[in-house]
Amino acid sequence: MMCIKIIKPGIFSTLQDTGRVAYRSEAIPLSGAMDNLASRMANIVLGNDPSAAVIEFTYGNASFVTETDILLAYSGEGAILYTEKGALPSGKPIFVPSGTPIKMLHNALGARTYLAVAGGWDAPLILGSRSTYVTAGFGGLDGGLIKRGDILQNNIKLNEVSQKLWNRLKSNDIHFTPWHVDKTSFISSKGPIRIIPGKEFTWFAANSLLSFLSSPYKIGMHSNRMGFHLEGHRVEHIVKTELLSTAVAPGTIQVTNEGSLILLMADSQTTGGYPRIAQVAAVDLPVCAQLKPGDSLSFTAISRSDAEKLYLEQEKQLKKLITAVKMIV
Repeated sequence: MMCIKIIKPGIFSTLQDTGRVAYRSEAIPLSGAMDNLASRMANIVLGNDPSAAVIEFTYGNASFVTETDILLAYSGEGAILYTEKGALPSGKPIFVPSGTPIKMLHNALGARTYLAVAGGWDAPLILGSRSTYVTAGFGGLDGGLIKRGDILQNNIKLNEVSQKLWNRLKSNDIHFTPWHVDKTSFISSKGPIRIIPGKEFTWFAANSLLSFLSSPYKIGMHSNRMGFHLEGHRVEHIVKTELLSTAVAPGTIQVTNEGSLILLMADSQTTGGYPRIAQVAAVDLPVCAQLKPGDSLSFTAISRSDAEKLYLEQEKQLKKLITAVKMIV
């Protein structure tokens, strides 16, 4: 068994995985990690199943102590992990001896960091997922935020890759591999967020659409795991028809009656009545997940076919990474 004790939980820390993918038709949100790419990469470098549970820390400023010898990895731009001996590298399997205090200091480059453990963090499976949906109070650790004094432990049974890493790295001191995985190399664009025009794209004035695709927006202060309020140019409706509640998903950009934009995120509802101006390409949702209130973003349109190609290419690269980790271990 490997476990940690939370000393300082941080602003908004929860247990997450890849979400409840099979229950949206029953009005149950996806939930799961906001930055799905970082979450999976933290697991992959440990040899875990990419969908294993991780701890999602928001903005860092948290700390914990290892209650046992443990094999960890972290990914995401929200924080850097430190021990008294210095910073711990991200994107690597790290052996940490029992009794080691670890601090997570906020990194201005992002918002969220994912801490994985060999075997994955243990919690009950609810509707096929260990993800926490705080709004409804289920999943994760008793359906809520991780608290001071909580003890989290791994799933005891390790697979072959994780066991080999454990055997190789276990020592009397902190020990990690010479290789690492750079998350940024799996992000195919550093430019504007790519979107696919939504079903109601033509419901808005032409000059508003031009501004939407050329003007920057800022993440509003009232943004959370359900959605980001975007501050900037308002969109003018030309179709006044009231939209019946229709399907939405993480990445959907809705336009309110007043013309402001809402970018739906991991805990978003499954249906909504606001018109959908666009859908963020799946490969760029991890980029959005690392944005903080006050950060800027802009949009550029691509075709549905191009969005699918980008997604399939990213998934292909992640499968290659899984194979590479197995081979190098």
